[in-house]
Amino acid sequence: MQTVLVAGGGGFIGSHLCKSLLSDNFKVICVDNFVTSNKRNVEELLPDKNFRLIEQDITKSFEPGEKIDFIFHLASPASPNAKSPRSYINFPVETLLANSQGTHMLLDLARENKSKFLYVSSSEIYGDPEVSPQKEDYFGNVNPNGPRSVYDESKRFGEAITMAYFRKFGLNIRIIRIFNTYGPKMQKDDGRVVSNFINQALWEKDFTIYGDGSQTRSFCYVDDMVSGLKLAMFKDGTQGKVYNLGNPDERSVKELADIIKKLTGSESKIIFEELPFDDPKTRRPDIERAKEELGWEPMVRLEEGLQRTIEYFRSL
Repeated sequence: MQTVLVAGGGGFIGSHLCKSLLSDNFKVICVDNFVTSNKRNVEELLPDKNFRLIEQDITKSFEPGEKIDFIFHLASPASPNAKSPRSYINFPVETLLANSQGTHMLLDLARENKSKFLYVSSSEIYGDPEVSPQKEDYFGNVNPNGPRSVYDESKRFGEAITMAYFRKFGLNIRIIRIFNTYGPKMQKDDGRVVSNFINQALWEKDFTIYGDGSQTRSFCYVDDMVSGLKLAMFKDGTQGKVYNLGNPDERSVKELADIIKKLTGSESKIIFEELPFDDPKTRRPDIERAKEELGWEPMVRLEEGLQRTIEYFRSL
């Protein structure tokens, strides 16, 4: 049985990935310090003899105690909403270190174990893009010292050091730039637009839209994202490659609010507040490379995925 280490495995996407890998008959080691995630996400996995949890900061040295065949690196705060206690803006230094020092530590671990390595980057490396959709060869339009830079630039550094290990040591790596992802196990207070709107709808609070709502996002259901991550890791021919993973179905933030209002039957009003500094105006992935080389594309329609997510939030 092969062993997979999932850094950030207690997070939203990471916990879904851990569960999926266990169902594929892998042994899974989840490493997480739960600064912005919740141990509840992996509670159901703890009784499984093939699952082990290490509560650990990945920027600190640790020894997994066994041979590691694969490493997925998802460990980082991710929300840009400063009003959320889980936002990377509220954990700026931790975010920078998770994607720099943490990535360095995990790459060394992969080198020692001759592991295959997957670094989870972000569409945020494109900044406020001047082209749409964004292809993997677009270098981005990023403010290097704005409030979002702790995430944007640390993800860009994470990509750079991952590629350096590929070029210098021949490490078997791949980089995934994930676009907006949603689904069950999102934290209620993570500050992301989907969870914000669902909470506001279920509690009949005003929907808060930053800006005029015309800015666009592309929303990928978590099951589709996990499928793409596994294909990128386990499929032959992905070494040294960069892939966008996301749903090219582009929607405005105002349209998202309207859909959630309809699905929940909410009568909440929509109010508009000032757009945060450096907030991207558009976000849409070009996924042709993933379609051609991985045989991957998202299958879950937005309305279907939102309905499942709403039911999860209702159950909390």
